[in-house]
Amino acid sequence: MGNFESWKDLLNPEFYIQMGGFWLILFIIFAETGLFVGFFLPGDSLLFVSGIYAVEIINESIGSTGSDFLDTTILATAVALAAIIGNEVGYWFGLKAGPALYKKEDTFLFKKKYLFQAHDFFEQHGALAVIMARFLPVVRTFTPIVAGIVKMDKGRFLIDNIIGAFLWSFSLIFAGHYLDKIFLDEFGIDLKTHLEIIILIIVLVTTVPLVLKFFFGKKNTKDYSQH
Repeated sequence: MGNFESWKDLLNPEFYIQMGGFWLILFIIFAETGLFVGFFLPGDSLLFVSGIYAVEIINESIGSTGSDFLDTTILATAVALAAIIGNEVGYWFGLKAGPALYKKEDTFLFKKKYLFQAHDFFEQHGALAVIMARFLPVVRTFTPIVAGIVKMDKGRFLIDNIIGAFLWSFSLIFAGHYLDKIFLDEFGIDLKTHLEIIILIIVLVTTVPLVLKFFFGKKNTKDYSQH
């Protein structure tokens, strides 16, 4: 069991795995879209690192099946379900109260610019935005809200939500689990001892496109409050 030492721990996926394991991971994934406050928490890196620790996580929570593949599958499936539920809550919130968010003042946890960015992303990519947004930090937090605001068909949203959640969860968790095995077996490198570098690479890969979009993309100042 780990201990909270500084705010930097909140950006470290390993911290959550040590502090709460399976159930805390599921809560964070749900909160990222269901409670709209998780956009600053590790998402992609949390799944990748969880894949590395998949067997340990499942063993400590519900008991290992004795198969690395099954343990990893259980973890990835549970994460996908948490992600699906979170998105559905976000969609419902957008459907019922979303327009009011465009009038809400910025706070530490809520930035209106993220809502505009998600709206632009949704308009540009249509229904595929729900699937694609899963792989983009911040955008995935607000896309389901926007989908609700624009009254995307509930059935279509659910299908895209399920596809996106399973693709996101399984790709990152299985990548973490099996890349760790490959590096250990083939090169004698334990990825657990290089987590800081791995997390940095994942953060750069997932955030650089958003940074470029923020600085070089067109600024959108439209008022959506009447939608």
